[in-house]
Amino acid sequence: MPGTLPRPGPDGPVGTRERILAAATAQVRRRGLRRVTMDDVAREAGVSRRTVYVHFADRDDLIHGVLARNAAGHVAAIAPHVRAHATLAAQAGEAAVRVHARSPQAYALGLAERDGESEDAAVRLLRGLAFDAWLHFWSPLVEHARDRGEVRADLDTAQAAEWIVRAVISLVLVPARSFDPDDPEQVRRFVADHITRGLC
Repeated sequence: MPGTLPRPGPDGPVGTRERILAAATAQVRRRGLRRVTMDDVAREAGVSRRTVYVHFADRDDLIHGVLARNAAGHVAAIAPHVRAHATLAAQAGEAAVRVHARSPQAYALGLAERDGESEDAAVRLLRGLAFDAWLHFWSPLVEHARDRGEVRADLDTAQAAEWIVRAVISLVLVPARSFDPDDPEQVRRFVADHITRGLC
């Protein structure tokens, strides 16, 4: 439905590529990955089919764009809350709290609710893109923590960033046994005690 798309604002029209991605995202949420067509996306975006192909080489390229946009959006929503903290331990704790608070449906574009979609290769791509987006976010934070002396000087920052991403994701996906994942203070304490202390 056209009403779901971004509209022109005071600073001018929304970019065509973004309108197409927003239309494709809306189509994926409503119909699932397998039923999305370039014609439907063009119609929803209010552009010609040819215009869609100007911005995306083919349907796979468009779907990749949707999944990358979705992954980046989740990082962007949480990033300011994480960066508001001064230490890596507090940042990781805040990330765990914020990631846990977002619904699994939001991450998966509703695809898990559709038969066969959860095993689709594009859903695995979504997980990969989300993982990559979080790695890109955490790497400089770990480097800053090393520069501050918060973590050991010989720390491999790329591996440490991956460790934090994997740990935070596991807090969301794996049921907790020794703490309440819905209690932000317990989550923060668990992260500080068992995730980031090993980096020191």
